[in-house]
Amino acid sequence: MTTRLDPPQPVLDIAERLERAGFETWCVGGAVRDALLGHPHLDWDLATAARPADVQRLFRRTVPVGIEFGTVGVLDRAGTLHEVTTFRRDVKTDGRHAVVEFGASLDDDLARRDFTINAIAWSPSRAELRDPFRGRADLESRVVRAVGDPDARMEEDRLRALRAIRFASRFEFDIEAATWRAILASAPHMARLSAERVKQEIEKTMEQVRRPSRAFAMWRDSGAFATLVPALASVRDADLAAIDFAPRPLGGPRSSERRLTRLAMLFLPLAIADVARTLTALRFSKLDIAWVSGLVERWSLLGADMRARLSDGDASELTIRRWVAVAGRTRIRSVLRIAAIRWSADRAAGIPAPDPGAVKRLARRAIAIAFRDPVELSDLAVDGDDLRRAGFVPGRELGKILHALLEWVLEDPARNVPDLLIARARALREQSTDQRGPA
Repeated sequence: MTTRLDPPQPVLDIAERLERAGFETWCVGGAVRDALLGHPHLDWDLATAARPADVQRLFRRTVPVGIEFGTVGVLDRAGTLHEVTTFRRDVKTDGRHAVVEFGASLDDDLARRDFTINAIAWSPSRAELRDPFRGRADLESRVVRAVGDPDARMEEDRLRALRAIRFASRFEFDIEAATWRAILASAPHMARLSAERVKQEIEKTMEQVRRPSRAFAMWRDSGAFATLVPALASVRDADLAAIDFAPRPLGGPRSSERRLTRLAMLFLPLAIADVARTLTALRFSKLDIAWVSGLVERWSLLGADMRARLSDGDASELTIRRWVAVAGRTRIRSVLRIAAIRWSADRAAGIPAPDPGAVKRLARRAIAIAFRDPVELSDLAVDGDDLRRAGFVPGRELGKILHALLEWVLEDPARNVPDLLIARARALREQSTDQRGPA
């Protein structure tokens, strides 16, 4: 196992100043774990014997990020914040928030942590690794194990069950048997978690885990979904597997788009009403809810038809125009991305699906059509005001006529001419009057 423990210089400088002032200081947490695994990690946290007031006295630029829990943020010269936390022990907890006591030792501080792989400390000044719970051995064995009594750790903080699942999935580790049993026992009590915390865990899983299907299968099998996201309590493995084929949101200009795509894949099997209701309960933003719900709705309308027609051969221009009209100009690319992901997962599972070449050809044609042809009501050469000026009565019937005009134009975009559209509208009105008969 890689043992490259080299915190960045600002972290070393902070540790050195604290120790020169007589306060024992160690690097702790995820950065130590990731360094031992050979993974890059930008956030190096420090644990120290110094009280928060001592830290604030020793450093000119600090932020009180969580003084009641012993944490002070120290800003380095570049303005980067580094968390410095006083050694502490838990006095009591309500299953989510702990009351802590300062004046503890490093070993006391490590004993309050969740998993052995996160209870390892490194002293830069001593070049010493402190590992009282054999976390390094668990890293080598690729196991997530609770510190001490697994049931007690889960009772102290119900979020730990979800964190265990995320760590196991992120690093492709197993969860130790007693820890898994404690997760199962904890699941019915996870309702204590706030919706915001659950949302964060879902998003962290999408961002950090290469294959989220494994994590969410454990959410299901542990009972976490039944408690926290009931609509997904019986989600199928095949539906979860499709998420793995969606690119991870690793930063950059497409990160938000990829995050929403993965989120849409998770909710793709649900009914439209369940998608919006569940995302709302999880406190997603209105913008995210509208986008994801819109994608799921359009996929439910188009997915089966797209699969059938592409499996039989390329779709016609008229068919693609109709697909674009249903998806919307701004969403067609995302709908086609969902199609490519879903069908890639199907092919990997041995289920017949359109081949990648057909999907790429469809994408090129659909995007060209979306920005060339009239495919939305706003693209029509006439609108409701034009029809009212031509003698049409405002109301529901006018809306029906406008939609019928769009369908007529989809069949032949050359028809999108004001005179032709008004004549067609009059013909549609006459047909409607004839069908209703005399009053």
